[in-house]
Amino acid sequence: MNGTLFLQASAISLLCYLGALSTPWLMGLTGGWYTLSRPLVSGFLIGIILGDVTQGIIVGVAVQAVYIAMVTPGGQMPADLNFVAYPAIALALLSDSSTEVAVTLATTIGVIGTIVFNFYQVSNSFWNHRAVKAINENNDKGFFFNTVVGPQLVNFALRFIPSFLVIYFGSSFAKQLLDSMPQYIMDVMGYLGGALPAIGIVMLLTAVVKQNIMILFFLFGFICIVFLNLNMIALAIVAAVVAFIYYSAVSNDGGSSHGTPATIEGAVEEEEEEF
Repeated sequence: MNGTLFLQASAISLLCYLGALSTPWLMGLTGGWYTLSRPLVSGFLIGIILGDVTQGIIVGVAVQAVYIAMVTPGGQMPADLNFVAYPAIALALLSDSSTEVAVTLATTIGVIGTIVFNFYQVSNSFWNHRAVKAINENNDKGFFFNTVVGPQLVNFALRFIPSFLVIYFGSSFAKQLLDSMPQYIMDVMGYLGGALPAIGIVMLLTAVVKQNIMILFFLFGFICIVFLNLNMIALAIVAAVVAFIYYSAVSNDGGSSHGTPATIEGAVEEEEEEF
């Protein structure tokens, strides 16, 4: 048994559990789901554990772009981001996959991970019935076990064990499988992996862009990165300047003597009421 890989798989699987949606130990959702389960954060942590921080961040950024606009209405997820963030990214790094193939692997494992999440949700009904029974019997210890200990044991088993098995036994299998695939299949996976982040960005834009002019700012940032080769610090400074100019222009226009359309409309309505 490879001791190094065993420890690495164990550490990554533990982070997978701590970042799960129903794990309360790291300030609830704040430190767990909304921090550890972000692919950008997990890619960095996995890179540290596996000794390749640069590639971990690169893969994490690519995967994060796919799920940047994902929401969980009512706790229902189109993909299990926790499994995407840990076993999927770790498997991609250990199998030396390209970024595009890594994204495709991550999305596939993420969809499969919803089965685990739904099973955990169903299993909670068992603990809920036991907790209600403990309340009726005034059994404080039983209530604590059935509301905290029992559900977390199931949550740990459903997160740690699959993640560990995928990382420890799946890395060599995934590498052999990818090496044995025909080139056209690898090309298709590469094309899909390249398109999925773009879909994530489009979904984000449809959610946050309320005015068409905002699309111009997005295109301006795209040009700065792709064609002008600005780094993130330079782009942040340029974005801050553009945002300040736009805010100043909007504020001055709103406070001009001509008045805003809402102000003019209100004045017309007041004149009509006087007559």
